[in-house]
Amino acid sequence: MVPHGYPGSDMYYILYGFLYLVSLLPMRVLYLLSDFIYLILYYGFGYRRIVVMDNLRHAFPEKPEAELVRISKKFYHNFIDSFVEVIKLVSASESWLKKRFTVDAQVLDELYSTGKSCQMHLGHTFNWEWGQIAVSGLTKYKILVVYMPIGNKVFEKLFYKLRTRSGNSFLAAPRMKEAIIPFLPSQYLLGLVADQCPGNMQTSYWIDFLGRPAPFASGPEKGARNGHLPVVFATIHKLRRGHYHGTMHLACMDAATLPEGELTQKYVRYLESVIRQHPDMWLWSHRRWKHAWKDEYASMKIDEPGRASA
Repeated sequence: MVPHGYPGSDMYYILYGFLYLVSLLPMRVLYLLSDFIYLILYYGFGYRRIVVMDNLRHAFPEKPEAELVRISKKFYHNFIDSFVEVIKLVSASESWLKKRFTVDAQVLDELYSTGKSCQMHLGHTFNWEWGQIAVSGLTKYKILVVYMPIGNKVFEKLFYKLRTRSGNSFLAAPRMKEAIIPFLPSQYLLGLVADQCPGNMQTSYWIDFLGRPAPFASGPEKGARNGHLPVVFATIHKLRRGHYHGTMHLACMDAATLPEGELTQKYVRYLESVIRQHPDMWLWSHRRWKHAWKDEYASMKIDEPGRASA
């Protein structure tokens, strides 16, 4: 967390005050603002339109161009809606949020009764920022979330405040091994947005994802295997604008019982199925395939269920 008095702290309080006032607007007004920003971002600046369309064409080669354009436009609406929804968190109450974001958390109750900690793997499906807050209070687990810090200190402090408002603990990915140590004696749920592009290609699992080889961080699987942890896969469904429902299902009771690479492959196939059902709900603007496949990665290529190639 960024301490008080850092360079730019005055700007933080100015920004926070401005966003607080904006957050008091009714959602119907915020969504009108979202529609206006969409027109500027999509038609004016064309923000990452080439990246989005390239990703969609590779993922859905069977779909006609007109349908891909329709999906991309819906994606941009969801993308911008997610930002105005985060702004709403500045003033929204927990009860207000939980009326708009419901979660089926029964599997967590069953796992907690076993005395084990667990991992939860999910993708960049809108609106994950609301989701992690909605889950708090629905489980006895201490919720830990691994995240990538934002480079801008003002926005890092702002997002950290919003993300931790319900008592969940956020662990910066670069320092995750050290940050999790105080929580190891407790029963925790470790939330991982497991479709982040990993930093180290040499230690990543490689697998075909939506038609192209892509690296997936091996850390989530290795951590679950080392801790003999159960793993839950989760996703978010958009019921209508501003209303969501989170679902979870048990992927395994003990990750160590699976052959190496199988948990990652299960997650990738799960994520693919989620994306294919609701393609406009996934974050197509990030460069998930920015790293090209090289033969030197062959030792970490997952060729078939339950086996990483040697």
